[in-house]
Amino acid sequence: MGLLKAAKDAIGSTLHDQWKEAIRCDDMTNDVLMVKKTTETGVITNKSTIIVAPGQCAVIYDNGRVIDATAEDGFYTFDESSSPSFFGGQFGAVFKEMWQRFTFDGATAKEQAVFFFNIKEIIDNKFGTPAPIPFQDWSHPIPNQMTNTLTPLRVEIKCFGTYTFSIMNPALFMTKLAGTANIYKKAQLVEQLRSEVLAVFQNVTNELGTSNYKVPVLEMPSQTDEIRQMMDEKVFDEKIRERGIKIDSFAVESVTLDDESEKKIDDYELSSNAYMQQGKMVEAYSEAVKSAAENSNGAMNGFMGIGMMNMSTGNVMGQAVQGVWQNTEKSSMDLSKQEEAKTEQQAKTQEQASATQSENTQANEEQKTETVKWKCDCGVENEGNFCANCGNPRPKFCKKCNAKLEKDAKFCSNCGEKVE
Repeated sequence: MGLLKAAKDAIGSTLHDQWKEAIRCDDMTNDVLMVKKTTETGVITNKSTIIVAPGQCAVIYDNGRVIDATAEDGFYTFDESSSPSFFGGQFGAVFKEMWQRFTFDGATAKEQAVFFFNIKEIIDNKFGTPAPIPFQDWSHPIPNQMTNTLTPLRVEIKCFGTYTFSIMNPALFMTKLAGTANIYKKAQLVEQLRSEVLAVFQNVTNELGTSNYKVPVLEMPSQTDEIRQMMDEKVFDEKIRERGIKIDSFAVESVTLDDESEKKIDDYELSSNAYMQQGKMVEAYSEAVKSAAENSNGAMNGFMGIGMMNMSTGNVMGQAVQGVWQNTEKSSMDLSKQEEAKTEQQAKTQEQASATQSENTQANEEQKTETVKWKCDCGVENEGNFCANCGNPRPKFCKKCNAKLEKDAKFCSNCGEKVE
């Protein structure tokens, strides 16, 4: 028994009268992964027509075993006198293995059917990290003065987005998941995939945070192509492939930092800005002193003016001015005393920076407002701006009548209040 592909010129002639009784599957939507089709008698008669649509593969099943299969769209004739042809395309080797090895114990005896598989990319599958996951953020590197190297800032993030998958091995999918069911839908698989997909995504984020990629934490949503390439190279979804399916892509839609990580970045930027500003002021005063020293006509007036600025800006600038002045006058001041003064001033500068950082941190904490919980349409209660279960954004409500607002609404549909 096997399939014979019909010639194009025969479709409108010899097969025309058989179309009404032909075995086909017209309802392979994005939510349907496998469908079993047979006749009223459960027997596929000789010379029956089997129609395979684009994006489908068909497996011919006879009394508990696979007898032929194809993933090439077109019209086929079921011929009891022919041998298996395996017009398989990308599944040729898989189909031969099914024919030789796969039997389904406990299946109904004396039943013939065609199993249609949806081999298109299955889209619009949402994922979200219910708890923050670690990420190495290279956009805020920490210098190590001992080794003269940089290390990334460790932060905790939550991510939401979508992923796609496809059936890559109908034999494994049928054996591990679908069996000989009349229909197998995506909904039966998605929940099982959820934890495994999150494990795959964790591996992806770990890789993006390595020195090979150095992706800034908030730029992760733009790394779709890099993630797809990484998935192909690293095969992070190997466990999922054991069921005959593979993850094709991740699309990260949002990345948010937890409170502690936001504080880390705020502190980092405050410290960086303070040191940068200090460095620029030292450089500016040093240049001013040099210029004054080189000006024979107005040197004394220039130094007096700079001395006044020293008094208003503190001892740090004074050290810079004095250093240049002493170099200009070729002072014989003991170098050890200069180092001691420099060390003392550095300690004072660090103490001032720490005090400023502490004040800013306290101000940020006082500005935080109480988190308000909200309930998503999927039934899960949340605290953030996105649902931890399905990834849907937090809905908006009218400030006047508290009615739920439609997406992108400019006026409340209940009371007409303008949406701000």
